[in-house]
Amino acid sequence: MKAKQTNAIKKTVDAVMTAALLCLMAYQVTGETLHEWLGVGMTVLLIIHHVLNFRWYKSLFRGKYNVYRAVTVAVNTLLLLSIALTALCGMAMSTHAVPFLYGMLPVSFARRFHLAVSFWSFILMGFHLGLHIPAMTAGLRLNGKIKTAAASVFAVIAGVGFWLFVKNGIPDYVFFRTPFAFLDYDKAAALVFLENLSILTAFAFLGAETASFIKAAHGKGESTKTNRLIPVVLVMLSLLIGAALIITTGGYAVNFSVRL
Repeated sequence: MKAKQTNAIKKTVDAVMTAALLCLMAYQVTGETLHEWLGVGMTVLLIIHHVLNFRWYKSLFRGKYNVYRAVTVAVNTLLLLSIALTALCGMAMSTHAVPFLYGMLPVSFARRFHLAVSFWSFILMGFHLGLHIPAMTAGLRLNGKIKTAAASVFAVIAGVGFWLFVKNGIPDYVFFRTPFAFLDYDKAAALVFLENLSILTAFAFLGAETASFIKAAHGKGESTKTNRLIPVVLVMLSLLIGAALIITTGGYAVNFSVRL
């Protein structure tokens, strides 16, 4: 019973963290004050998440590492680092939630770094979620055709997400090309959340197909060359859809208002 309760708490914390992340990425909807308090809440949830999963840390130096485990550990480590840096830089700019920490880092540096690592956290969170999807859905016992059909639907959604990723200028943020976020304050709140969810889904899809490919290529049991190719084909399909949308819509969005 205790294990079931712990798992339920873990799932609840993970779900709330995902919702909080989507809210944090919707700055033009929440505004500065709520954004800061959401950041504090996300930091607290992150600490709780790692306390609940402390056994994972204890197992890091035990057992053998296969490809899937190595990728998972690498992604988890990068995600923890990016979220910690996001929180640190956010606190250094805070004027509402934790104003006593304002200026603990040069604000101009903190602003630029916060912008970049927050989007890296967003990308890695999606990929992290995706890596666990095959294991989470294994209990559904779906046959291969249904799984492929469902994955194909998500490939289309992911394609839209990759298009929005480029359209909204996010590559400029993650590669430190701009120190400011260009946000459309006239966009409906529901649309902002829907776009962010699509982008998160795109990277979750990429993570899920990566996990499927690794398990098909290196896992034990029945795994054919065809099974290994399915994740590759699905990812290529999503990228082609994204590329087609970028070409037909003209790439980056324009007429955005600047938020310092």
